[in-house]
Amino acid sequence: MSETEPLERLCVHESIDEKVPIDSFIDALNDLPVPVEVIGDDDPELDETDAVASYRPREWFPDAGWVHCLRAGYDEFDTDAYESTGTPLTNSTGIHGTTVGELVASYMLMFARRMHVYRDQQNQRQWYDPPYEQPFTVAGETVCVVGLGTIGRGVAEYADGMGMDVIGVRRSDEDVRHVSTIYSPADLDEAIDEARFVVAAVPKTPETEGMFSTAEFEQMRDDAYLINVARGPVVDQHALVDALEDDVIAGAGLDVFETEPLPESSPLWDFEEVIISPHEGSTTNRYHHDLAELVEEIFDQYQSGNPLRNRVA
Repeated sequence: MSETEPLERLCVHESIDEKVPIDSFIDALNDLPVPVEVIGDDDPELDETDAVASYRPREWFPDAGWVHCLRAGYDEFDTDAYESTGTPLTNSTGIHGTTVGELVASYMLMFARRMHVYRDQQNQRQWYDPPYEQPFTVAGETVCVVGLGTIGRGVAEYADGMGMDVIGVRRSDEDVRHVSTIYSPADLDEAIDEARFVVAAVPKTPETEGMFSTAEFEQMRDDAYLINVARGPVVDQHALVDALEDDVIAGAGLDVFETEPLPESSPLWDFEEVIISPHEGSTTNRYHHDLAELVEEIFDQYQSGNPLRNRVA
């Protein structure tokens, strides 16, 4: 790193507007000691003195000195291209524990206290009284968090705070705060067997693609709910639809999908016991500040010749 040219410009690709207001993001970068400029696909001229922050990849980004992916999932970025040019690629993991943890907590509370059903009935101006056995409290229930990175740990913290028994699945057996028991991925079936909620919070890798499919749904309780805040392909969507249609599991809270936006033709829209959010787990009105603080930290590391946080290539 010490032999690299210092950065003289941060280029913010216009694709960031998909997630946060680009002007707000740029304003939040006002402590950077270099100019911050918006670039589009008509401005591909980059060199090693440029840094790029982008939501979407472009094949010409590796011409820059450093590229930052403005989301945790970087699977769209060709890491081999960055390895071949020696251009560091970083991502935005590590800042979503609170926001996604809150989303998962809201899913669990909505299912338990039937809030999604009340809202549906409100839209029809119906005074609805659910069957006595349906509402329950999350306190005392078990949640299995599969993947205990930043997001999984955030989920665990909120679940523990609500009085739930939190168990987890991860490769390491190292203790994790708020988690009572840790299982290895090889013991996934045992981990999900008695959980009322199963939360997918793993990164998308060849090993995790299709991690939840027919066998896993059959292993879960018939009153259990799957929550996916990982990546869409982690869950076999066709198998999930079958499991919901056959009452193999009770329902699902889904923030990510195999195809986004979720097509209008998807049967997932039609299940009362499915809550859909459009990949909004990280989105709050301060998300641009969270991203900017991370970019500034890694920018300083690059300029100082130090190892880069969240380097993935």
